[in-house]
Amino acid sequence: MKFHLEKANPSSKARTGCIDTNNGSFETPAFMPVATRGTIRGLTAGQVREAGAGILLVNLFHLWLRPGEKIIREAGGISSFMGWNGPVLADSGGYQIYSLSGSVKIREEGAFFQSPYDGRKVFLSPEDVVSVGSGMGIDLIMVLDHLVSPDSPPDVLREARDRTLRWARRSLDVAPPDGALFGIVQGGCDTDARKWSAETLSFMTGREGQTFSGFGIGGLGIGESFEVRNRIVGETLDVLPREKPRYLMGIGYPEDLLAGIAQGVDLFDCVLPTRNGRNGMVFTSKGRLLIRNARFQEEDSPLDDGCSCAACKSYSRAYIHHLFRNGEMLGPILNTIHNLTYYLDLMQQSRIEIRQGTFNAWAQQKMDSLQQTEREQS
Repeated sequence: MKFHLEKANPSSKARTGCIDTNNGSFETPAFMPVATRGTIRGLTAGQVREAGAGILLVNLFHLWLRPGEKIIREAGGISSFMGWNGPVLADSGGYQIYSLSGSVKIREEGAFFQSPYDGRKVFLSPEDVVSVGSGMGIDLIMVLDHLVSPDSPPDVLREARDRTLRWARRSLDVAPPDGALFGIVQGGCDTDARKWSAETLSFMTGREGQTFSGFGIGGLGIGESFEVRNRIVGETLDVLPREKPRYLMGIGYPEDLLAGIAQGVDLFDCVLPTRNGRNGMVFTSKGRLLIRNARFQEEDSPLDDGCSCAACKSYSRAYIHHLFRNGEMLGPILNTIHNLTYYLDLMQQSRIEIRQGTFNAWAQQKMDSLQQTEREQS
């Protein structure tokens, strides 16, 4: 993997770049649609590409359990298996340590899980993540991290942060020379703990001199305020190497993306545009709307004026409202296509504004407009 830093906005920390992988290149800042089990639910790989995606995110933990590394490897790797002609980043299973905490046992050697599919006991180590990810042909692999709630007691947060660092070192020790491994910064809402984690990862080397290709900022978006998160992200980014890509994990309202870009974040992912889209939420240039609401049953306009996605070019709000009210699967599909297009267009326009040196004013106007609309609708 190679990261080319192209343009920095003169009046902010926003920047554009390009990441080259064995499965193609993509521009940053970039939003990665979440294909947890190897698919964006309801969409083909071609539809996701048409929406503007340059890279997808999958979950290594779920794909390791089903269908398994062997099947994916024999299919030619994850991109070939999915029919996706492009790069793929894999989250490791750290979020499952948090979300499945009732059935997970953490030991220094790794994590013991109960499979959510068949109930069997399984074990995943930091070394397993690197080995399985490489076997699946993953382009960008996140290390296994120990994620806990930011509201946890200080000793629990410290233990999780330090274990994440020890696991990161073990991951680097077995990383192939040509692999792309990302370290993950943890530390709850303690900025000093975050900065120490970021600095340690920045200078960490494996037994054969390997270093991280990029860095994720994890453990956010699970309870802290917008202001606290921005402060943590900003102070963490000040420590991380400028010449390597930085990834804000799991954060994803449009306002969050714009704030992250302004601070120098290069990569984002979130289930919001897809999961919320399937449940009737639509992201538009004028804010969010719930297409199930009765007020849309006679609206002949598209979901978002000016949007060029397949949903907006061919269908009205009234029709998509009708689909949702009657449980037709086309409704969630059209919403998903639109929401992904909206998010990916936001990234494209951000890159344009950064290159023109106008990102700050444009982003502030965009955020003010979205916040005003939310206040009017609340």
